[in-house]
Amino acid sequence: MDWNFHSLIEPMTLTEGPAWDGSGLLFSNIPNSCIMRYDPQTEKVSVYRTSTNEANGLMFDKDGRLYACESGARRIVRYEADGSTTVICDRFEGRRFNSPNDLAIDNQGRIWFTDPRYGNFRDDMELDHESVFRLDPQPDGAWRVARVTFDTTSPNGILFSLDQRTLYVAQSKYGEGQLRELRAYPVRDDGSLGPYTVLHNFYPHRGIDGMCLDTDGNIIATAGWEVSGPGGMIYVFAPNGRVLETHLVPANRPTNCTFGGPDLSVLYVTSIEGHLLRAQTDRQGHLLYPPA
Repeated sequence: MDWNFHSLIEPMTLTEGPAWDGSGLLFSNIPNSCIMRYDPQTEKVSVYRTSTNEANGLMFDKDGRLYACESGARRIVRYEADGSTTVICDRFEGRRFNSPNDLAIDNQGRIWFTDPRYGNFRDDMELDHESVFRLDPQPDGAWRVARVTFDTTSPNGILFSLDQRTLYVAQSKYGEGQLRELRAYPVRDDGSLGPYTVLHNFYPHRGIDGMCLDTDGNIIATAGWEVSGPGGMIYVFAPNGRVLETHLVPANRPTNCTFGGPDLSVLYVTSIEGHLLRAQTDRQGHLLYPPA
């Protein structure tokens, strides 16, 4: 089945973090520090939340609470129903994070997130590494932070397998000789990660930015650019890394994707150019919230 993508908005500045809330789609407009909401019934886009400190990745937990990577404020937060913001974590070993990018929440309620630092503005980095972290909820409402990768240089998209025993991480460092890979890390019983397997090597082209999962356990990922390679693309990977399908998107650099719609068969895609794209697919998404 061809996935025919349709543009839902006039391209704005960088869009990211699509998250289906059960009846509409939230997405980040990073440069303007706001979260937008698209209503499929009215086909209207409205401002959902402002002053989000350049929030990037968004995700709902199983109870429908919205979490975000506020890259500008270098922290992980939860946006409460009353409009307030709860800071989950903003430091590791007393040092501020780089710029939290994307997150995944597991069935235990733990938050896993990537912390790269993009661009040339690195003088204010307090950490000397760009890693994946795990946040463990504590009985008193606090969160304990642990570093779980020691071999990433620019981790980006992050996603769990269906059985939660594998953590997929997009290693997306740009530059000559840098690694652009889709990695699969086994998750040990204690929450640490084992040695990774490279499922796909994108070098020298642009690798994966964001990912989501379907009910068959396949990885649906945004990758590619206009500079080299086949261009902006949706890849469908089997859990072992086999490329099952590719779908062209009308955007030079797609950033992220998620499923939505009444049966979670509609794929929404954001882009660096500021698109919000939609396509009916022959797949069904697997989301922590809302369940299919």
